[in-house]
Amino acid sequence: MSSQTAPAPVKSHEREAFGGRWIFILAAMGSAIGLGNIWRFPYIAYENGGGAFIIPYLVALLSAGIPLLFFDYAIGHRFKGSPPLAFRRLAKWTETIGWWKAMICVVIGLYYAAILGWAASYIFFSSTEAWGDDANAFFFEEYLQMSDTPSLDFTIVPGVFWPMLAIWVAVLIVLGLGVRRGIGIASAIGIPILVVMFLVLVGIALTLDGAFSGLDALFTPNWAALLDPGVWIAAYGQIFFSLSVGFGIMITYSSYLKKRTNLTGSGMVVGFSNSGFEILAGIGVFSALGFMAQSAGVEVGEVVTSGIGLAFVAFPEIISQAPLGLGPVIGILFFGSLLFAGFTSMISILEVTLSAIKDKTGWSRVTVVSTFGVGLALLSLVGFGTTSGIHLLDVSDYFVNQFGIVAAALVAVVAVSWLLRRLDRIVTHLNKVSSFRLGTIYKILIGLVLPIVLAYTLVLEFIGQMTADEPYGGLPNWYINTFGWGMAVSLIVIGFILSLLPWAKDSALHAEHSENEYPLDASDSMQGKHAAADESGQEVKS
Repeated sequence: MSSQTAPAPVKSHEREAFGGRWIFILAAMGSAIGLGNIWRFPYIAYENGGGAFIIPYLVALLSAGIPLLFFDYAIGHRFKGSPPLAFRRLAKWTETIGWWKAMICVVIGLYYAAILGWAASYIFFSSTEAWGDDANAFFFEEYLQMSDTPSLDFTIVPGVFWPMLAIWVAVLIVLGLGVRRGIGIASAIGIPILVVMFLVLVGIALTLDGAFSGLDALFTPNWAALLDPGVWIAAYGQIFFSLSVGFGIMITYSSYLKKRTNLTGSGMVVGFSNSGFEILAGIGVFSALGFMAQSAGVEVGEVVTSGIGLAFVAFPEIISQAPLGLGPVIGILFFGSLLFAGFTSMISILEVTLSAIKDKTGWSRVTVVSTFGVGLALLSLVGFGTTSGIHLLDVSDYFVNQFGIVAAALVAVVAVSWLLRRLDRIVTHLNKVSSFRLGTIYKILIGLVLPIVLAYTLVLEFIGQMTADEPYGGLPNWYINTFGWGMAVSLIVIGFILSLLPWAKDSALHAEHSENEYPLDASDSMQGKHAAADESGQEVKS
């Protein structure tokens, strides 16, 4: 007579956790405060009403940014996982959404390392003003050695490659050390240093001749701009992209929180801290641009720019024109700020993907970082450490942000609010662990206002690209279709394929203990009825 032996149960274990709520807040701030705060917000504000832009900006923060931040916190904390695991626990078919978000983070992480490598190089260039009399030609031609036409050129640029490699090594070491010893400590050290450096930079910028003419240009309100729908869309777009919401970071970070954590209170701190830093960045940047305009004898509007042009062309020119002895100091502070802001953001971006792989495979963090992390580093160096890297970065950045993050956030909100009708349960969870209750207004913002704003933004960008006289950036159609539209669609396909792969028996889905687990539907079982009753209980203050 034969008998079958039942398989041994998988041992349950606790999920990694931050050392405390304030470490989580610093980590979330480190993710939110990134390159866009410094080189995007000042330009967006100036172009969309100056001082008057603060009104739509605050409306967008309160009606979309912070509510979506709460939404991500609740998903991650309630279901205790990276986006694929959290959405898998929410509903099996939504796992694809989680992997889609994780794949978006892969693309962003790949090119983010290149920008940080440039910033690291420019810290040293600032001491000698290596760009000479032509900062634009130095950056694109001498430093990046940019190819004349977009192509798949794998010619390595040593000046870009080696700083990128150093960035990757540092980031992977932090990620390999884990949530408490790596991400937590890096955030606790990096964010205070960033704030101090930038405060000193702003203080110096305010002493430059012409600084207040720059501030006048930034803060003088154009009230008529408030009647332009495009200004309001710009405000929502800035809030959406600067808060690190919608593409899995806050879901992942909140999964590392303890059972009783003040989610809404933490979200308010992160949201307003991020906006406060953006205002500070606007003051610093426009003070410097005011000085640049006065030195050149032109209006401030003639020197205003954003993004890569501001950081690696305009600011080197400001450094060259600065009073004796201040140039190198301004350069070190500015590019150091970019480096610290970007470093903590890159850690958070890559943690989404590596945590997702770790959750699904059940592998150790060190194994995942040393295999997939190193693989991503090599792919990044080959793709963006070359003469064609700037073209690939430009296209990837635009399409993954405008048609990746926005679309993924829209699908997630619609799926939870309308298809699964789980928004009530999400709000219940927030109310159970947070300092103040959310109710009908919050549900309207998440279930109605946010989908409308995201859908309108997505459609507007799509129509703009379809009706443009030429492809994005004047680049060839084959390049846009491959690395723009092709990449945006392929991320969804890859996400779907990954969702079909089985979860390992010792994966986080089966082996990781979650204190917050309880059935979503009261009809599931008697246990479900008790869980539903528990959800309607008194709020817990923390």
